[in-house]
Amino acid sequence: MEHVNDSAATGDMPAYQIRTPTTTLPQGVVMAASPGTLHSPQQMAEEATRKRELRLLKNREAARECRRKKKEYVKCLENRVAVLENQNKTLIEELKALKDLYCHKAE
Repeated sequence: MEHVNDSAATGDMPAYQIRTPTTTLPQGVVMAASPGTLHSPQQMAEEATRKRELRLLKNREAARECRRKKKEYVKCLENRVAVLENQNKTLIEELKALKDLYCHKAE
């Protein structure tokens, strides 16, 4: 069963940071444990370790997605630069041709 957090529907945050299938969570991860359910310091330490591992996993996934999006953004910018450079070159050539035409008529 896949679980999607309802806050992904708000549109405020990218969905890749919100969605976490519960099937990928390490076995035994307690999503919201109350302090009364943990009895020994060992259980508390294990829970803290699981939470840390989960946080690190989510952070790695978010960082990977961030790098991918940045790469895509830079690629789009590079494409736009190429298009604008071609357009600029064409306009400069057109301007030069019109200047030549105007100068020849004036003579």
